[in-house]
Amino acid sequence: MPSRVLAVQLSPVHEFRKEPAGEIELVEGYGVRGDAHAGATVQHLHRVKKDPTAPNLRQVHLIHAELFDDLAELGHTVRPGDLGENVTTTGLDLLALARGTRLTLGAAEVQVTGLRNPCYQIDDFQPGLLKRVLRRHGDGAVERLTGVMAVVTRGGTVRPGDHIGVAAPGGPLVALAPV
Repeated sequence: MPSRVLAVQLSPVHEFRKEPAGEIELVEGYGVRGDAHAGATVQHLHRVKKDPTAPNLRQVHLIHAELFDDLAELGHTVRPGDLGENVTTTGLDLLALARGTRLTLGAAEVQVTGLRNPCYQIDDFQPGLLKRVLRRHGDGAVERLTGVMAVVTRGGTVRPGDHIGVAAPGGPLVALAPV
């Protein structure tokens, strides 16, 4: 199945969920126009308290819709936007991408910066969901399943149904880590 955008979402206020939209506009170096997390510097409320001048490596949040299918098998109903993502994808293993991968989404392009680190708010949304999306393995390794974060490298409009192009970064591949 080709990789494509399944849904797009945004929220002008800092809430856990983001509302579905017919399209979103990505602005280079800034994020999703009209979204509370857009900005050249960090916008996540917890991170702003630590260092409001830090660069915003979380301008766009992407989640693969296949996660929703996996969660449904475990008794959780999750729809696009429910976990706060701006772009819901299908047909692309986001978690396997290397840091620096460029994704073409419609007319726009983003560069993957790292993994989203899920927090307690996920259990506020649905009790027990955090342990489903933040898995600890026997060796102590933690697997984060709630998608990837990116910065906008070329602005443009993104709509459901848009094809997703993938370009690996040059040089040695670096695995994703939380940002």
